[in-house]
Parts: sequence; C-alpha cells; structure tokens
Amino acid sequence: MHGLVNRAIQCFIRDTYGTPIWEEIARASDAPVAGFEAMFVYEDAVTDRMLDAAETVLQRPRETVLEDLGTYLVSHPNVEALRRLLRFGGETFLDFLHTIDDLPRRAALAVPELVLPELSVVDAGCNRVRIGCHGDRVGFGYVLVGILRTLADDYGALALLEYEGDGASEEWISVDILNAEHTRGRPFQLAARI
Repeated sequence: MHGLVNRAIQCFIRDTYGTPIWEEIARASDAPVAGFEAMFVYEDAVTDRMLDAAETVLQRPRETVLEDLGTYLVSHPNVEALRRLLRFGGETFLDFLHTIDDLPRRAALAVPELVLPELSVVDAGCNRVRIGCHGDRVGFGYVLVGILRTLADDYGALALLEYEGDGASEEWISVDILNAEHTRGRPFQLAARI
C-alpha cells in the first residue's frame, strides 16, 4: 500500500481522535508509532492490521471508519489542498460527478506510484449517477461515499448517496441529487490562501 494511504489513515485518526488513540492503534497493529513516510510503499497487511485495530479501538465498523476517512480528506483544514484539487472537477456537483472517473489518472500525474481503483460513471438520468469502484481491494467505495457526501454539502447540493457494494469486488455508489442548489455552497477559490 502506498505510504500516502497509510499516512492519510494515520493523520485522520490522530487529528480526529488524538495522538494517544493513534499510538494505541499503531501499537496494536504493529505500525510505526512515529508515522508513515508518504512516498514509501508498505505491505498491504500493514494497512489491514491498522484498519482492524481502528475498528477495535474506536468501536466502529470498518465501513464507518473508511467513510469518516473520506469525510476527513475533504473537510479537515490539514488537507485543504485535496478539496481544492477535487473542486477543479466541475462548477456544480453534477458536473463534478461526471468527471470523477478521471480521478485515478489525475492522481497518477501527481504520484505515479499511487494506484487508485478504476472509477466508472453511469448517468442514470434525472440527476442520478452511479459510480463504480473497480479494484483489487474493497473499501475505497466507502471512502468515496465520505468524500462525495462532504463535497455535495460543499457544492450546496442536497444528495442521497447509497453504497451498493457486494462485499467482494464490485463497489457501486448511487447518487441522487434531490436539489442541486439546496443551500449556498462553500466558497471556493482556485488558489490557496496565504
């Protein structure tokens, strides 16, 4: 697993639950307590052990931990740059959804070693989109649900999201946009604030 993934999990746990909880999870999973190097590659088993330990220590199902990780990735001030990169995907939430299948290619431009699942977008009409996550490991769909829920709010859209994974290899997310302009969206600026 790419170090960026493990570091994202580490930072999510540390920033959300505190350093002592991160240290407990790291010790329980035999992960480096000091943290992960973002550009290294680690055995997949390290990530699995870390998520298993997070389930136990946080007393939350893995699916919830992964969805909360997705929310963290686009809402926490420490990772504001990722939110800005994703907002390049479209002026409206529906526009963004139609470009999300390009996310793995955009990520590969920045970090060639980072392998994200292939994403597919199926327009189901009437402001309804289905997004497929196709990869070797199940779980990214839950992270994507957290990202999409948060970005719907970010765009000011009222959307209903449903995870439709089979638990083995296919992960699908249905997104129904009930109101594209439900609230005033969060301000978005192309450049970072200094």
